[in-house]
Amino acid sequence: MKGSQDAFGREIYDYFRHGVGREIVERDDGCIDVSSGPAAYFTEYKEWGPHLRKAIGHARGRVLDVGCGAGRHSLYLQKKGHDVLGIDVSPLAVKVTKLRGVRNARVMPVSKVTSRLGTFDTILMFGNNFGLFESRKRAAWQLGRFRAVTSENARLIVESNDPYRTTERCHLDYHKFNRRRGRMAGQTRLRVRYKTYATPWFDYLLVSPDEMEELVEGTGWRVARVFRSRGPAYSAIIERVSD
Repeated sequence: MKGSQDAFGREIYDYFRHGVGREIVERDDGCIDVSSGPAAYFTEYKEWGPHLRKAIGHARGRVLDVGCGAGRHSLYLQKKGHDVLGIDVSPLAVKVTKLRGVRNARVMPVSKVTSRLGTFDTILMFGNNFGLFESRKRAAWQLGRFRAVTSENARLIVESNDPYRTTERCHLDYHKFNRRRGRMAGQTRLRVRYKTYATPWFDYLLVSPDEMEELVEGTGWRVARVFRSRGPAYSAIIERVSD
């Protein structure tokens, strides 16, 4: 990722150094929103939603933290004694993660995770990072690759956002827009902007719990448990199915 494209990393780095920064999310239908980040990427365990605190307690063994951001989840698990590898596509986010004390982190997209990294017992995808599966087809492909890098009783601990729990017209219209072009309703194409920086456009998949179950069916994984919040966010434990 070129420096001018690392909007996510730049906002994290500026917040780490100076305690200030905002994040703008732009969708491909023209919808623009200001997120709660980057302060949210530095929160401690006690500040996380109950659905996250409950889910992360199911982590075991060696952990791959996908989309580690500023390292808040990696740090928590590392302090609990887990061997953690954090990965992120943002070079500056990985730099901050290391500066904050995560021992093992590297710049890498989830699509490049292979057995050369070793075997993992837990793959963590918090921060709504179930979205990194991108689409129905891509999810099946990535779940298959996860089986190749995980132990027999491995689990994925993920967070997503139910796109249907909204009454906002712009989001409901976007669902229709997606269906017209053959995409899942919550398949969002977006980019992150910060000051003069802008990430490349990327797909980010938001799904309901029922859709999550449908996506993992037949991939060698199953949704074992769901932890809901008062809002649209929820977490889930996805367990590997025995061969």
